[in-house]
Amino acid sequence: MSFQTVFKRYELKYMLTLSQKEKVIKAISPYMKPDKYGRTTIRNLYYDTDTYLLIRRSIEKPAYKEKLRVRSYDKARENSRVFVELKKKYKHVVYKRRVSLPYSEALLWLSGEKHTDKNTQISREIDYFLEYYGTLHPRVFLSYEREAYYSVDSSDFRVTFDENVLCRQDNLSLCEEAYGERILSEGQVLMEIKCSGGIPLWLTEVLSREKIYKTSFSKYGTAYRTLIFPEIHTCGGIKND
Repeated sequence: MSFQTVFKRYELKYMLTLSQKEKVIKAISPYMKPDKYGRTTIRNLYYDTDTYLLIRRSIEKPAYKEKLRVRSYDKARENSRVFVELKKKYKHVVYKRRVSLPYSEALLWLSGEKHTDKNTQISREIDYFLEYYGTLHPRVFLSYEREAYYSVDSSDFRVTFDENVLCRQDNLSLCEEAYGERILSEGQVLMEIKCSGGIPLWLTEVLSREKIYKTSFSKYGTAYRTLIFPEIHTCGGIKND
């Protein structure tokens, strides 16, 4: 099965109500169609240092930031194909590079127990990332229910809607059920516009009409600020790297 391994695009985020979501979907329906997977539950394991260095740097909003995660588009098994993703953002442009391999192999690779058999430019970049930051561990499980829409003109323009965003710090496995603490309020929907160029006029019109404005939002960053950091602070804080 072929899949895209390299992405370079803008990712614009908007916080919607359920009513606004339905109005946006109605407005985009002549130009976009839902992907073949329908509504899926995406599971992610975010890797970080013992002191959460990657996410702490990220929420400071530097010009350059990066993160590493393992993603599955269904409840995984040991031999399920998953994606190891290295995601970087520089001056508002998102660069994502990913490798697909069995879940058990991905865990061994990222833990440093066994190198992957893949030898590609992307795997070498991930190797460098792992070496640069030292020992990284799964620190957070994040899941959400996603509906994705693709442009009918075959461009790379894409719109996604994420709901029921859940976070936990225990049972960090993609083989388990999706559960955890909510990081969005009931009825909130995170919409993301993913594009390499401008937003079509037909979409800007509905955003303006419904008073939907761009926002800054990171799922992992929000989980850290609202759930992880308060717990760390209660326990006496962490040392800086």
